[in-house]
Amino acid sequence: MVAEITSANQKTKTSDLQIMEKYKITDRNKVKRIPERGHYDKETLYKILDDGFLCHLGFTVDNQVFVIPTLYGRNGNTVYIHGATTSRLLKNLQKGIPVCLNVTHIDGLVLARSAFHHSMNYRSAVVFGSATTIPDDEKEAALRVISENILQGRWDEVRKPNAKELRATTVLALEIQQASCKIRTGPPSDENPDYELNVWAGIVPMPTQYGTPVPDELLKDGIPLSRSVQHIL
Repeated sequence: MVAEITSANQKTKTSDLQIMEKYKITDRNKVKRIPERGHYDKETLYKILDDGFLCHLGFTVDNQVFVIPTLYGRNGNTVYIHGATTSRLLKNLQKGIPVCLNVTHIDGLVLARSAFHHSMNYRSAVVFGSATTIPDDEKEAALRVISENILQGRWDEVRKPNAKELRATTVLALEIQQASCKIRTGPPSDENPDYELNVWAGIVPMPTQYGTPVPDELLKDGIPLSRSVQHIL
C-alpha cells in the first residue's frame, strides 16, 4: 500500500526515527568499489533525491535492458513518476517488473597530478523497487509532488490538469525497497612521489545554478516574474 500523499511543501514525510533507519544491505545494493563511501540510511538517500528532479530508470523487457531518463518527485519512502498513458516505460513498469532508479549529482572535478588519480566529487543514489499505478483520485496529488520537487510553489501559480489531461496521464508510485548511496568529497589523492610534480592539482567546483529567465514571446504585458522562479534565482 502506497503511503498517503500529503501536501507538496513537505518533502520529508517521515518521522526522525524513520529517517535514521537504514535499508537492509544485500549483494544487490552493497557498495563494493571503495565501500567506505557507501551510505544506506534514509536521511542521506532522501537528501540526494530531494536535491534533484531527473532520474534514470533501468528495467528489462524481453531480455532487452532499457535506461530511460524521467522527472520524479518524492513523498516519504515513495518516488512518483509520470508520463503519457502510451509511454513504453510506464506501460511496462506498471506491470510490477523490477526497476532500478539512479540519481547522480556532480559537485566538482577532482584534478590530480597523475592521469590515473583524476576523479569527481559526487553524490549518487541507487534505488530498487517495483512500481504500482496511482488511482485516479490520487493522480493530481501525486503530480503536485512531482511539480513541487522541480520548482516549489509553481503548482499553485498555474492552471491545474483538467479531466482530459489526467486521463491521458499515467502516474506510478515506486516504493523504495532497497537503496544505497555513494559519496566522494575532498581533494585529489596522489601517489607520494607525484606531489613533487610541477602540475596544478585541486578541485574545480561544478555548482548547479539557474540562468536569467527568458519570457515567452506570447507573454501578456505587465505580468511579473513568478514567485516560484524568483526564489531560485
